[in-house]
Amino acid sequence: MAATDFKDYYAILGVSKTADASEIKRSFRKLARKYHPDVNPDSQTAEAKFKEVSEAYEVLSDPDKRKKYDQFGQYWQQASRAGGGMPRGGAPGGAAGFDFGAYGSFDDFINELLGRMGGGFGGPAGGATGRSQSYSYQQSPGAGFNTGGFGNGFGFDPRSAAGGGQSGGRSSLDQDAELKLTLSEAFRGAQKRFSIGGESVTVRIPAGVKDGSKIRLKGKGALNPQTQQRGDVYLKVSLASHKFFSFDGDNLTCEVPIAPDEAVLGAKVAVPTPDGSVTVNVPAGVKSGQSLRLRGKGWPNKKGSSRSDLLVKVVIVPPKDLSDQEKALYEKIRESRQQNPRAAIAEIKL
Repeated sequence: MAATDFKDYYAILGVSKTADASEIKRSFRKLARKYHPDVNPDSQTAEAKFKEVSEAYEVLSDPDKRKKYDQFGQYWQQASRAGGGMPRGGAPGGAAGFDFGAYGSFDDFINELLGRMGGGFGGPAGGATGRSQSYSYQQSPGAGFNTGGFGNGFGFDPRSAAGGGQSGGRSSLDQDAELKLTLSEAFRGAQKRFSIGGESVTVRIPAGVKDGSKIRLKGKGALNPQTQQRGDVYLKVSLASHKFFSFDGDNLTCEVPIAPDEAVLGAKVAVPTPDGSVTVNVPAGVKSGQSLRLRGKGWPNKKGSSRSDLLVKVVIVPPKDLSDQEKALYEKIRESRQQNPRAAIAEIKL
């Protein structure tokens, strides 16, 4: 085996062999952003480099894989200096119980280490196929790096890709994606169509999903080329902010401006709700910031059988530009007003 077959993953990521996990992660994120195909859409060189740094990170970010890589690399270099291939007996002493002679090339060892299809045990030198390289790119671990590779509002985050370990009992083939929705789409339900792995998928979004909700697409995750099993895709809902409505727990909330005379005398005001305007009776003497509850006018529950409430926060807005008549009337009110709104705090002191 040629010494050039060996890939120095530390050099690829630009870190030393003593680098800790956080340093390795920082370097990977920097290089992944630099060479990502979305940033370099027409560059085969950048795509190849992205695959290379992803593969390097997948090995060095996993303590067990890193240990095996370090042990194999050490004996590989020893065999190269001897001018031949790896001895069939494996490394001296069989480091970590490995029989390195079972691999036809360094790529064979890496393919087995990452659990992907390559030249196979005892296969020919340079047995890593184009298929295995493509698989490495598709399943490169993001470690929180959002590649945005799904399109149509889906941001792909392959943190649970094949060979990347398991989290919370989920399969190592499971994948995460961000599903971005408008408040209108989430309120009424919607259908989203996107492509993953060359397959067109239509997702039905039920009415009433909330920010942070997860939708499971069974059997649409990463493919294990050895077993032909596929994991699941978990879509995490991300709701865009709305200019009028927002959430207060399970309820919706909004702010409605009223004039000072409406606050004093009471009024009937039109208030928008998710499914149309309604007339609300504002009681006389309402305070600015006080909330009025509209029952059943909020967010639908998961079953669609009921809705939460809409909390209408009243905000008293004084007029900015007064006519002469309005100003004269307000001055008359001030002169004749008997109530002191600050009487309760007049004697407060330390």
